[in-house]
Amino acid sequence: MQQALFCISITVILFTLIPLVRHDFWIFRVFEYPRLQKLVLNVTLLVGHAVYMPATTPQKVVAVLLLLNLIYIVYQVFPFTKFGRKQIISSKSAANDRNINLLIANVYQYNRNSDSYLKLIKKCNSDVVLMVETDSWWQKQMDVISEKYPYQLKIPLENTYGMIFYSRLPLRNGTINYLVKEDIPSIEAEVQLKNGQWVKLYCLHPEPPVPQENPRSTERDKEILMVGKKAKDCKLPVIVMGDLNDVAWSYTTELFGKISGLLDPRRGRGFFNSFHAKYFFLRFPLDHIFCSADFTLSSIKRMESCGSDHFPMCVSLQYNPKVEALNEQPVADEADLELAEEKIEAETES
Repeated sequence: MQQALFCISITVILFTLIPLVRHDFWIFRVFEYPRLQKLVLNVTLLVGHAVYMPATTPQKVVAVLLLLNLIYIVYQVFPFTKFGRKQIISSKSAANDRNINLLIANVYQYNRNSDSYLKLIKKCNSDVVLMVETDSWWQKQMDVISEKYPYQLKIPLENTYGMIFYSRLPLRNGTINYLVKEDIPSIEAEVQLKNGQWVKLYCLHPEPPVPQENPRSTERDKEILMVGKKAKDCKLPVIVMGDLNDVAWSYTTELFGKISGLLDPRRGRGFFNSFHAKYFFLRFPLDHIFCSADFTLSSIKRMESCGSDHFPMCVSLQYNPKVEALNEQPVADEADLELAEEKIEAETES
C-alpha cells in the first residue's frame, strides 16, 4: 500500500508538470485535459499519505510536493468555478430580437439516434445549429428541418470531420474553408439577427492531438489561432463555435482568447464538460462557443446525451454593444503575438 501510494503520487505530480513543456507532441498536450481528475486524485492521495504513510523524510517531501501540486491545480481550475470572475456578464434584459440561440453538437458519426437531435433542436429553440462528425446519412436525416432552417452550409464527410450548419436567420457570405488540411473543413458566414444586426460566425472542428488521429497538436493549434486572428480583424460582432478538441483552460485556448479578444461564457459559471458523455470520470470541456465583448449571456446549458460521446451545448447570447466596457476582455502582449504567429506559420503535415 505504502509503495503504491508513493509511486502514484509521483506519477500524478509528473502529470501536472508535463504540460508545462510547450511541445506539440501529443504526450505533452493530452495531460492538459484532466485537471479536475488530477485535483480529485491529489486530494485522495494526500488523505492516503496522512492515514497510511510513515513520517519519513522521503514521504514528507512527497506529501509537500502533493500539497503544492494541489494548490497549483486549484489555481488553474478556479476561473472555471462559480467563484471565478465572469468574462462575460449576464443579460439583464429578457430574450428579444437581439438574441441568438446557438446549438453545437458533435453527433458521433456512427451514432444513429437522429430523432433525439431533432427533439433537442426544438427544445433549445435554436436559431443556429452546428453538427459535426456528420456524414451523408446524418445530412439525410436532418434534412427534415430544412423548411424551418432554410439557410444551410453542408459538408458531409465520411472521415468524422463532416459538418452541417442550419440557420433560420438569414445568412450571407457563407464559405467552406480548408484552413490547414484539405480534408478538415471549417465554416465562415455572417448571420443576421432579428433586429437587423449582422454577426460573423466561425465554425471549427480541428483534429485532436492523439496518436490515432494526429500525434501533434500543430495542425489543431494553427487552425484555432488562424481563426482567432481573423476574429480580431473582423469589424462585426463575432462568434466562434465548435468542437475544438481542446480544453477551455489549455495554453492554446488561452492564447486564442488573447489573440482574438473573444470571451468564454463558462468562466465564472462552471466547467460544462461536454466529453466524454459515457464515462463520468473522463469528462472535459471540448465543445466551445466564444463571443466578442459586445454580447451578454442569456443562458448556457449542457444538454442531455443523444447517444453520442459528446453532450450538446446550447448557448443564448444577446447583442448589446453598450456592455463592451463591462466585459473582461483578454489582451495579448508582444510575447503572445509572437507565439501565435510562430504557431500559425509552423509547418504542418500534408
